Amino acid sequence: MSKTTKLTLDIVIGAVLPVLILKYGTAPLGTLPAYLLAALVPVAWVLLDLFVITRRFNFISSYGGAGAILRGALAFWFVDGALFAFKDSASYLLAVFVFGLSALAARPVTWHIAFQGLAPDTPERTSMMERLLAVPKVTRALKQGALIIGASNLLCGVANYVLNLRMVTAPFDTPAFNDQVANVNAITRIALVLPDMVALFWAFSLMYKAVYAELPPSESGDKDGGDFWELVARREDALAMGKSAERAAADEAAIAAAAKRVARTDFGLAG
Repeated sequence: MSKTTKLTLDIVIGAVLPVLILKYGTAPLGTLPAYLLAALVPVAWVLLDLFVITRRFNFISSYGGAGAILRGALAFWFVDGALFAFKDSASYLLAVFVFGLSALAARPVTWHIAFQGLAPDTPERTSMMERLLAVPKVTRALKQGALIIGASNLLCGVANYVLNLRMVTAPFDTPAFNDQVANVNAITRIALVLPDMVALFWAFSLMYKAVYAELPPSESGDKDGGDFWELVARREDALAMGKSAERAAADEAAIAAAAKRVARTDFGLAG
């Protein structure tokens, strides 16, 4: 499945279909069945993608699966008013704890994301990658990235809570409740995704820029940074000979281009 097709299905099944079910499925299905179906369809899609389609079990996919299970479990918590607003914002709260608090750890969550994105495929490359990510400047960028993602989820979570609190005022298990949930979802599933995506891409670019800043410049002059593992190996050779591996005098544009390229790939926008 191409990334374009996958992204389209994510949008349709995760955002559009639940709204349509709540809007047009409540009358024929009943209020509670329509509500549960709208809540569980995106969860089923995430789990289907994880266990059947891609079958890639790593940190990012596991985090997505855990979030889906949380949303699926909360779907059976039948509440309205402030409790519903809190329930609908729970996934943001999870991200705040996972990313924000991990910035205090020696290896923040973004360490695992960067490690997965750069994908060392041999024990030797794994060791080199661990040494590269342990460089203080890189570690600091990884923690900053975790804070950026945590902060964006905190802001989006607060906005999501306020919108739900103001817009979903009808009692649970009524047609009006389903219609109001559909209305707020039509806003939040689009409006709040955009700043979250910007924050993610900003964090990834920041992390990878710090990584590439520690590598020697490409001998070919490739603005994309050349072969990543070749550059890592040259850094290891330089360290072994006692030479500095810093790129203080390297082309800033080359570093930024390489960082954005890897961030796009890790973000699912290239490849």
